[in-house]
Amino acid sequence: MSDTGGGHRASANALRDAFDVLHPGKIEVDIVDIYTDYGPFFPYNAYVECYKIMAEYSFLWKIFFEFGETPFGLWLNEFLLELCCFDPFKECLDRPSCSTTKRADMVVSVHPLCQDLPLKILSYLDSNGQTRATTARTTPFATVVTDLGGAHPTWFNPGVDKCFVPSDALYQKARDRKITPEQIIQYGLPIRKGFWSDPSTASSPSSTTTTTAAAASSNNNPGFFERLFGGGGGAKQTPQKSSSSPTVAKVNAKDALRAELGLKPSIPTVLVVGGGDGMGGIIEQAKSLGSKLNADGTSGESSEEEEALYQMVVICGKNEKAQSTLSSQEWGSGVSVEIKGFVNNMDEYMRASDAIVTKAGPGTIAEASICGLPCMLSSFLPGQEEGNVPYVEDSGF
Repeated sequence: MSDTGGGHRASANALRDAFDVLHPGKIEVDIVDIYTDYGPFFPYNAYVECYKIMAEYSFLWKIFFEFGETPFGLWLNEFLLELCCFDPFKECLDRPSCSTTKRADMVVSVHPLCQDLPLKILSYLDSNGQTRATTARTTPFATVVTDLGGAHPTWFNPGVDKCFVPSDALYQKARDRKITPEQIIQYGLPIRKGFWSDPSTASSPSSTTTTTAAAASSNNNPGFFERLFGGGGGAKQTPQKSSSSPTVAKVNAKDALRAELGLKPSIPTVLVVGGGDGMGGIIEQAKSLGSKLNADGTSGESSEEEEALYQMVVICGKNEKAQSTLSSQEWGSGVSVEIKGFVNNMDEYMRASDAIVTKAGPGTIAEASICGLPCMLSSFLPGQEEGNVPYVEDSGF
């Protein structure tokens, strides 16, 4: 894998946790950022930094993504990768794994640029250096696609043993790349342990992408997005829970969770996230949304002592600049705002919220759907995340 964005490592960690639960003490998992740790020189050893730059300037991302989809782009990437990285990547795949004295018994890829070359290297190692042809490989190899509504062609190599995809759209992409139905398993996305089940039930691994729009709307403050973005405002009113809201027990559980997180209970709460790296223009989005919430929360007659009508939680991830900037922002009396950096309990923040504003990252979309949290997509990476937008709209998330 490579840490280009937070989703690949989150998926790898989720798979490791699932192995630990399903087969305790029987499987050791070694998670490696092969480009950062074994890339020989620029740009291979700087993929993470390059990703951050291109994610900030999306036109660059669009150029590289679309060129990389062309037949020549695919050939050039494979040629240069094999020419420059075969030996250092071979060192990675041939080294002792975990606590053993031998190399890994199985390789799982959770990154689009970790199929073609690793398959050739495993063939080379399995044949004792006789050939790089994928037919010589005996070490099991699986790809777990961590995109959702769209994916780059490099995810799909017909030489793999199994290719796990989360959606109908990616099943078809795999077929278009000559992967057979017998090789494809459609099984949702690997999701972090905190989202495997409701806190009130026993935890067990699960796949996702099954939440419906009806389920989402029934678990949260009714009409929150409609009031907020549909030209609402007017006289200041305290939001009420309708008869179609969840049971009193569920409402109390959400309020109790908010209290544990240091949030205000019983008021509509929107969660703003930008992925693990805090991408997607999170500063501008938080400022704009906070201004709207404050204006709506202070419309009509009010007093200085009156409580805020809305609450906004902003998770900045590893974006320290965003956290610092937003922490010093004056928000107004109509909205209560909490600014957080990188958190390890995103499941709790989602379950404590009524709606989420997020870039179109597949993992966040899937996790929000599990929590029944309505999504408002604020941005997307061209190509890679573009297909997630209609996926969310068509699925009613």
